[in-house]
Parts: sequence; C-alpha cells; structure tokens
Amino acid sequence: MAGVDEAGTRTASLRPSGLGLIVLAMLLEEPMHVYRMQKLIRDRGKDKVVNVRQRTSLHQTIARLADNGLVEQIEQPETADNYPERRVYAITEEGRRAAVDWLSALITGTPDEFPRFPAALSVLTMVSPETATRLISQRSVAIDAEREAQRSQLSRATVDRVYLLEDEYRIRMLDAEAAWLAEVLTDIRNGALQWTAPPAAE
Repeated sequence: MAGVDEAGTRTASLRPSGLGLIVLAMLLEEPMHVYRMQKLIRDRGKDKVVNVRQRTSLHQTIARLADNGLVEQIEQPETADNYPERRVYAITEEGRRAAVDWLSALITGTPDEFPRFPAALSVLTMVSPETATRLISQRSVAIDAEREAQRSQLSRATVDRVYLLEDEYRIRMLDAEAAWLAEVLTDIRNGALQWTAPPAAE
C-alpha cells in the first residue's frame, strides 16, 4: 500500500493539463505510441484545443505522466533508443483515477491560466487609439474568418454531437469575442473610449 500512497503523493502535485487529459483519454481506449497519439489528435480535430505542432511537447507530457505513475511503457523494442516515438504506453490504474479527477476539475473549475490577449489588452494604452483600432480590426477579421471556418467544418461533421462539443464551445466563444470586439471598435471610433499614448510608444 505504500506504493499507492507514494503514487497519490506524486499525482497530487501534478497540475491537470488539457494535453495530459487527452493523452490519458486516448490511452483509456488502448495502449499506443506517441506517433499514433499525435496522428489521432489531429485526425479527431483535438489539435484545435491542444498544441501538438511539435511532437516534443507530447513527449514531454507523456514523460511527466510517466514520472507521476499515470502511464507506463509496456513495450521496449530494440530500436526504441533511436526511435522513441515507437515506445508503447498504457494508462495505469492511478492514471484512470487521475483522468476522471482532471476531467472533473477542468470542467467545473474557472479559468486560471494567463492567455496572451488579455495581457495585451491590459497595456493597450501603449499605443494610440488609432493604432489600437487598426490592431483590433485585424484581430476582428481573423476571428470572423476562423468562426466561419469552424462553422463550415461543423456543418460537415458526421459524428454524434457529443464528439463535437468542443467545436460548438469554440464557435460560441468566437461569436462572443467578435461581438465584443465590435463594441470596443465602436466606442474607440465614437470617442467613448479614449486615451493618450506615451510619446515614445509608437
């Protein structure tokens, strides 16, 4: 039982992450290697909610999960040292419990991360209202293009809705941001929102 306690202590200090949760969910289906995980994440559209552009991030996540006893390597081919993506991983019993705990925490919790856009907004007075209008307008165009692309992709989906909830959520968030950006642009243009930028800021 000491091993269980030690594992519990390890996992208690491991912060839940979106990519970690998706890895655990995939390993609940079956053991697999990193290359297959990355391919499935992309094939299933999960790369829209977690960053797997670099396979190293996936390797790092799996290493942390393994260090904390949530996954384990079950196959070590002779060439594994040269091809680490071929190492096969499986979820442990501790990992199964952690997966449910992480899902619960991430669904019921409030946002506690520090996204970049709000950070930029917090120092928007670095630039003039004219420059801010240009920058926000550019973001607004990008947001509009993204939500239209998301809607088009969602309309062509042929799987059950439960597998598309993250897409629905993302579209709603994009809709909300687009509406808010439009309000901010209107307030800047009509003078309801104004400020003076520092002389050396631009």
